[in-house]
Amino acid sequence: MSDTDKAFFQRASELIDLANKQNQNTEVQTGEVSASFMYALARYNAWFGSTGFATKEQMQSKKQEMMDYYMERYKEMLEGSMDDYIENFDHYRATQK
Repeated sequence: MSDTDKAFFQRASELIDLANKQNQNTEVQTGEVSASFMYALARYNAWFGSTGFATKEQMQSKKQEMMDYYMERYKEMLEGSMDDYIENFDHYRATQK
């Protein structure tokens, strides 16, 4: 695994650790944490997408293209993660609290 791959997974692990920490609050439902993370990612990607444009009109003209890109990447990552959990279901569930 390259250093770039290691850094990618380290950043993801830090975000997952934050979600797990938030899940420890008994007043918060797990689905609420998931929804907050999806919202935060949407906000971040909208901001990140905006950095490639000088005007809102330029961004508007590429909005659908950007949305399609992000949704396709998310679908790929979600499908891969679901497949991994299905394949390793007993192991992953046994290690969760």
